[in-house]
Amino acid sequence: MLLSHQKQREDSMGRRGYPPEFRQRVLDLVAAGRGVEDVARDLGISDQTIYSWRHQDRIDHGLEAGLTSVERAELLSARRRIHELETELAIHRRAAELLKATTSPKKDSRQSR
Repeated sequence: MLLSHQKQREDSMGRRGYPPEFRQRVLDLVAAGRGVEDVARDLGISDQTIYSWRHQDRIDHGLEAGLTSVERAELLSARRRIHELETELAIHRRAAELLKATTSPKKDSRQSR
């Protein structure tokens, strides 16, 4: 039963992990004085996950140096776009090479009389 519950929870979360509302509730519990270990055990998440969320939250609020969540998202988006453009450029370069290598069909044929 536990395994199916865990699988169900993973399916509902998808690849993005936990929803922002859940993260904020966890951070609110910790800020209210509950221990990270207690919250993690009660909610079935790792201590390190909560520590990471808390660290990122402190960055987002300007309390620590680092990339904010918005900056991280923009950087990730830019990197994906750069990868797409580099792939597209490589395809175009390869196509240009192939077109240069082709010869005109009339170039080597005999002239008609």
